[in-house]
Amino acid sequence: MRLLRYGDPGAEKPGMLDANDRIRDLSGVIDDITGAMLDDKSLARLRDLDPSTLPLVDGTPRIGPCVGNIGKFLCIGLNYTDHAAETGMEIPEYPILFLKANSAIIGPNDTVSLPRGSRRSDWEVELGVVIGKPAKYVTEDEALDYVAGYCITNDVSERRFQGRLSGQWTKGKSCDTFGPVGPWLVTRDEIPDPQSLNLSLAVNGQTMQDGTTSNMIFTVAQIIAHLSGLMTLHPGDLIATGTPAGVGMGMKPEPIYLKSGDRMELRIDKLGQQNQSVVEDD
Repeated sequence: MRLLRYGDPGAEKPGMLDANDRIRDLSGVIDDITGAMLDDKSLARLRDLDPSTLPLVDGTPRIGPCVGNIGKFLCIGLNYTDHAAETGMEIPEYPILFLKANSAIIGPNDTVSLPRGSRRSDWEVELGVVIGKPAKYVTEDEALDYVAGYCITNDVSERRFQGRLSGQWTKGKSCDTFGPVGPWLVTRDEIPDPQSLNLSLAVNGQTMQDGTTSNMIFTVAQIIAHLSGLMTLHPGDLIATGTPAGVGMGMKPEPIYLKSGDRMELRIDKLGQQNQSVVEDD
């Protein structure tokens, strides 16, 4: 299934895509797409629905984040071999973890706003993993059973805030609008192998990132197993699993950063695409 949320910010309705990529309204079936309805039983009930019997949504409404009321927004850093190489940093022994503030979350095609003082804002296309049931001390072999589905995330990052304001990476990751999520939550049955997905990002039509999840240092299963040994993962938690090479700060001979008027386009196999324009905060 491809589940989504559509409508104005804060007033999104649940929907699903039919076989012809048309939005069907789910609001007569469920209140919203949140962690509370991402368990296997609830998803099975939705899977049994015939999308053609659901109301068709007219027009082209705004698409919101594909999961509402996201719990923890967990992010993994330096998780692609080529990205670690372009940054000149060593391969980590364990997954590097940082948090992204939930107030950064926006829809997949909403506007990204650069904060005051930003001169080094960067892009990062990432595979997002949404947890479907409580996970604590799970093994690598069983870890994917705890996944509700997958989505695209853009881990927009202000590199000066991230590295030079003292403290943790979270400072450069959590600015308002720095967490586009969606457009769809694609349930795990549609993605049998999350380590075989191509992902890409273009800025102003020029491809900057073009990678594959097969180059992850830590697989999705390894990440879930590791994190669940540190904390309980709850339904609706979102994990951004790292980005491949091609980020702005890694460009040679000089870094390239986002500026007002830029447009980003992100794609991951089977998960759709995002399109964001960039502006500056007043």
